Amino acid sequence: MLKSLKLRFTLVLIFLVISVIFCLPNVFEPKGALKKYLPSDKIHLGLDLKGGMHLLLELDTIKLMENMIDRKLVALKDSMIREGVRFLALDKRNNTLSVSIRPEQKDKLYNIIGKEFPDLKAGGSDTTGDTLHLSFIIPHNEIAGIKDNAVRQALEAIRNRIDQFGVTEPVIVQQGENQLLVQLPGVKDPQRALELIGKTAQLEFKLVDEDNITRFQGGSVPEGSEVLTMRTRNRETGIYTTTSMLLKKQALLTGELLTDAKVRIGGEFNNEPYIAIEFDSEGARLFDKITAENVGKRLAIILDNTVYSAPVIKERISGGKASISGGFTMDEAKDLAIVLRAGALPAPVKVVQNITIGPTLGQDSINKAVKATFVGSILVIIFMIVYYRLSGVIANIALLLNLLYLLGAFSALKATMTLPGIAGIALTIGMGVDSNVLIFERIREELRLGKTVRAAVDGGYTKAWVAIFDSHITTLITACVLFIFGTGPIKGFAITLIIGMIINLFTAVFGSKAIFDLILMKYKPRKLSI
Repeated sequence: MLKSLKLRFTLVLIFLVISVIFCLPNVFEPKGALKKYLPSDKIHLGLDLKGGMHLLLELDTIKLMENMIDRKLVALKDSMIREGVRFLALDKRNNTLSVSIRPEQKDKLYNIIGKEFPDLKAGGSDTTGDTLHLSFIIPHNEIAGIKDNAVRQALEAIRNRIDQFGVTEPVIVQQGENQLLVQLPGVKDPQRALELIGKTAQLEFKLVDEDNITRFQGGSVPEGSEVLTMRTRNRETGIYTTTSMLLKKQALLTGELLTDAKVRIGGEFNNEPYIAIEFDSEGARLFDKITAENVGKRLAIILDNTVYSAPVIKERISGGKASISGGFTMDEAKDLAIVLRAGALPAPVKVVQNITIGPTLGQDSINKAVKATFVGSILVIIFMIVYYRLSGVIANIALLLNLLYLLGAFSALKATMTLPGIAGIALTIGMGVDSNVLIFERIREELRLGKTVRAAVDGGYTKAWVAIFDSHITTLITACVLFIFGTGPIKGFAITLIIGMIINLFTAVFGSKAIFDLILMKYKPRKLSI
């Protein structure tokens, strides 16, 4: 008996010391020698307590597929020209590419498709005179994979942007098939954060269509060209103006080959911020080729379908370095550098839900929650002592252990505390009280039957155990269902409840029983204060 009691108290004390150690960083910042030995993990505050932004974003999968089909159309055209396949027409419709060729060119075309476009499958064929019309489609399973990869890519790009923006403890998770949940605690400039996250950051280099300027001014846009808006900023007034610009539709180079983007000041840009960019080896080779072949022409630098600058190529540029200017403010330049460095979104995202919670509201929530928990706990402690006397004190010690273990577990797991989480703690305390009440009432019944104190305590715990175990298991099942199917605050509540129920089983039964056994062994009372 003594050996068993020592083992139980040892376990209780070990868990207590571990919990206190993990709770300490929440009380003060470890410094000096303590910093080496104390953990740095602490409980994080959720949006409802700290304030910040809650965003639900949706990836535009229709635009995603349009962009992908456009790229495949251009790539297929280039491949056919390179391999000498003479085509009469090349078009797209939804997820289908249509090619019109002479029948003798069929084998060459299928050879290109098989080697360079394995994700395209033959759709159908038709013949009109001496012209063969072929269609190639992207299968549904390939489309599903493309969309899933795009969501993952968007998730990673947004996470990289937010990390560089300096937000601590963000929550960025996929929700559903094409939605992203983003929570940014403590954000002080919501509009800037929203613009940073939402930028598609599709960087393209296209030639200005100088040859067709006259036709464009007459209101006609030639085939193979497009009209985009160029944005310029007046250095003196800071006012932005826009003008229309005619460009060649085909992009000569894209931001996919970009390796770095940094903000620089000065140089040829009159001490204004500009963005210095660098390409990888493939990008450097293409940029060298583009500038060599187009000396004297204007090369437009486009980000998200907006022309930021269109400088004249004065000479061949080797080394894979270029710059983007556009009358940026310092914040604009920094944000653009972040999105370029972090990577482009595969498609535009739209904001489905945008909730901004002020820090004042969060602090008010903390104050009220702490006050409610404190008042409730004090009332429970007083009730247990008044109604169950010394046994009530033992129950309160078990409750205190329960709370310390729970806070220690939260700190160790780097959990995020929310208002529903605080509600989960309150419910856990209530379940702990309920367990002790069940045990004490059983002990009273045993005492009324005339049993000794030792027999009554043992019998009370044994008979109450089944009811306590059943109630905790059913609550755990409910909490698990909430965790699996719930989102956001519901998950926080469920996690708190799951951890709390497991700890409660230990403290209410194992911990308090050890205290009773110690008192009975040491003092051997003839009556029990209950």
